[in-house]
Amino acid sequence: MKYLLFILSCFALISSCKNPFAPTLSNNQDSNNVISDQRNVIGIFNNWSYAYKFKDTLVYGNLLDRNFSFAYRNHEKGLDLTWSRDQEMISTYRIFVAANTLDLVWNDQINSIGDSLNIQISRGFTLKIVFSADEIIQIQGRATVVLIRPNIQTDWRILFWRDESEF
Repeated sequence: MKYLLFILSCFALISSCKNPFAPTLSNNQDSNNVISDQRNVIGIFNNWSYAYKFKDTLVYGNLLDRNFSFAYRNHEKGLDLTWSRDQEMISTYRIFVAANTLDLVWNDQINSIGDSLNIQISRGFTLKIVFSADEIIQIQGRATVVLIRPNIQTDWRILFWRDESEF
């Protein structure tokens, strides 16, 4: 009986423990300091902001489909350029390391076309990158994002992202 009480006490103690370093999962769509449910489209955008705020490459990588591609306009060269998921992760990691703080705010949704498995969304954003007190970059623009998932029980992933900002 003494051993049973000890085992039950240990189990209760272990099951009540919480990892203070792991972000919590939230169904709250307005929260920017916890991980959101990516089965909801808004969860993708909440987690994107979270990943930038906390410079979390694991959360950011979980947003991207394995066939992800990024496109943007190089205004200096007058070219449209694209890169793969691997290049996106390297580029984002470098920004996360170089910046002191990042603040990504998603603004109004401009357009949305699609269904429950494939959707294209155009949405405004503001990105503030603070490298130092003297070096702050503020970008306002629009992103066109294609989200996909194999079925409605799974998380959305970003298949394609086109940055349409003028930066």
